[in-house]
Amino acid sequence: MADDSRVTPRDFLAVERTFLAWIRTGLALMGLGFVLARFGIFLREFSLNQPSLSSQSFGLSLWFGTELIFLGVLVCLLSLVRYRRMLQQVQQQENLLARPSLLAITVALVLAILGVAMAIYLISVRPIMPDNASKARETSMAAIPENGILRITSNHSVDETVSRLQGILESKGVKLFTVIDHSGEAAGAGLKMPNTKVLIFGNPKAGTPLMLASPSTALDLPLKILIAEDAAGKVWVSYNSPAYLQARHSLPPNLLPNTAVIETLAAQAAK
Repeated sequence: MADDSRVTPRDFLAVERTFLAWIRTGLALMGLGFVLARFGIFLREFSLNQPSLSSQSFGLSLWFGTELIFLGVLVCLLSLVRYRRMLQQVQQQENLLARPSLLAITVALVLAILGVAMAIYLISVRPIMPDNASKARETSMAAIPENGILRITSNHSVDETVSRLQGILESKGVKLFTVIDHSGEAAGAGLKMPNTKVLIFGNPKAGTPLMLASPSTALDLPLKILIAEDAAGKVWVSYNSPAYLQARHSLPPNLLPNTAVIETLAAQAAK
């Protein structure tokens, strides 16, 4: 019986393996805490670069991550204390399984509480998806050339398209500032040029808020539509994309409708 109760190297190795397992647990908690803390910073930076998303605070993610890091440090320290106590118990030939591990129970409870708290937090701060209009703007922006110019074909001649657009502007109460006849000016200078006209129009009620939000918008206002015939005789209606203007001048999303009207005008004149 005395031989059975003798302490063997296997007992010390078992205690050491348990100690190293707790060290790994502490390192895992610290690593998870670091990732969670950085995740909150990433969400905050992402929300700042996405004006279409509502402003939210992600600071709690940093606190949760920091708590996990401190918990990992605490586990490592307590595991060291527990390791030394278990060594003493082994040397004194005490029964190590006489009572459950207080450290394991404590860590399990703390992790459960933190897990529930983080789940509630992540659900409460999930990014709000853009509405259908925002999705449509993103899709149209992806199809816009780098110069921001969109163009559609017209079912009418240049002069007919110009006349149709003039009538639409008048019916909607939009002021037509001028019609620039580039081809006519070229003919006056003895040069040949396909029929090309630019209509400049606008409404102070729509344009003024844009320039107040971003004074540089005045470079692209009043709005312009180019109606031109190509070498093959096809008529094109061209204009600056509203989404491109928004990005170029950093306009707030709520002012996009002030320039989006140009798409409707161009489509109605060309159909």
